[in-house]
Amino acid sequence: MNKVVVTGIGLVSTLGKSLEESWKNLLEGKTGIRLHQPFPEQELVPLGLIGQQPSELSELTQMVLTDLLYDAELELPLTDCAVVIGSSRSYQGSWEKMSQKMSQKMSSLSPAQAQPYLDHSLEPSLEPWLETLPHMGAIAVARQMGVCGPVLAPMAACATGIWALSQAALMIQTGQCQQAIAGAIEAPITPLTLSGFRKMGALAKTGAYPFDIYREGLVLGEGAALFVLESADSAKKRQTKIYGEILGFGLTADAYHSNQPEPTGKSAILAIKQCLKRSDLNLKDIDYIHAHGTATRLNDYIESIIIQDLFNSRFNSRFNSSTAVSSTKGSTGHTLGASAALGVAFTLMALREEILPPCVGLHQPEFDLDFVLTAREIRTQKALCFSFGFGGTNAVIALSAAGNQSSRRVRQLF
Repeated sequence: MNKVVVTGIGLVSTLGKSLEESWKNLLEGKTGIRLHQPFPEQELVPLGLIGQQPSELSELTQMVLTDLLYDAELELPLTDCAVVIGSSRSYQGSWEKMSQKMSQKMSSLSPAQAQPYLDHSLEPSLEPWLETLPHMGAIAVARQMGVCGPVLAPMAACATGIWALSQAALMIQTGQCQQAIAGAIEAPITPLTLSGFRKMGALAKTGAYPFDIYREGLVLGEGAALFVLESADSAKKRQTKIYGEILGFGLTADAYHSNQPEPTGKSAILAIKQCLKRSDLNLKDIDYIHAHGTATRLNDYIESIIIQDLFNSRFNSRFNSSTAVSSTKGSTGHTLGASAALGVAFTLMALREEILPPCVGLHQPEFDLDFVLTAREIRTQKALCFSFGFGGTNAVIALSAAGNQSSRRVRQLF
């Protein structure tokens, strides 16, 4: 099968509006999480906003695509290319606004005046509504880039980003296309999303503290990461830079609960083992794990037990040293469907720069793992990214450093 390499990355997050800016602030241990009250009917909460107000999905799509095109130096239009871009919430924010507008209009009318509603005269016009269907973010990117290949829009909760990259990599591996634009985009700061997570008791009150003994819960954040994937032959022919290689992936489901992970972690462990087998790797080959690390009580506990059982030298005498671990959600917030895509981007930068990103927000670890507390220089060759989403969607991807690394173009940061 074809080797799959990453030749372009675009990223926007609460840490910065480009990959360079976000990576620089992450290594410095900064967080973009602040207390906000975007909706007056709801209380003040910590959030990872990119601007002063919640972003629109279409806005984030344009921002991350601009960063990707700047970096990848692709010649448009792209013919032998696929688009695989997912989102767990998609245009939910737009739908909430439509619903609120219609509800406000109805509440101001008498029963007689409200009759036209029953005749559908107050429904949103067809064209704007069609542009907000769940798959239209991926379609919008395909239209802008002139892509005529397959377009997919996976939705797999927090695991969406790795699912998207896995689907794109598989198409390249099997020769269905030579290039793919893949990743995930999320604008989840909406009244309904906040209310739902608050009702579950999953939201933090002051900040995100992954794996910390005093962790409170997750902090919602906005973000997006898109990648150019292509076959090694295509990248060589274009003489372009390579960030790293996608070695393999594992995808499983818990079949257990709507919002709690399976207590033994057996399906998550299966995803890890699938990924390693498909990547022709052993546990001892892994230098670094970008953990899911949501800072919720249950997720961090089960994920830590899994890592301890499989990787940590104190629990496994086969290894001479333990595997380094960090989560970046203490910096970016939990960007739901985009979180795994951001994690892959940061992990590729760690492989390229040989610097591991810190687990920002972690001060007193509850678990006996080799957590990266400050940016750490290390010769890193192989890494895994974990993503374990609500509903029991588990995704793991294996990455390796590029054999011939060349610099991403550097632009001035403001």
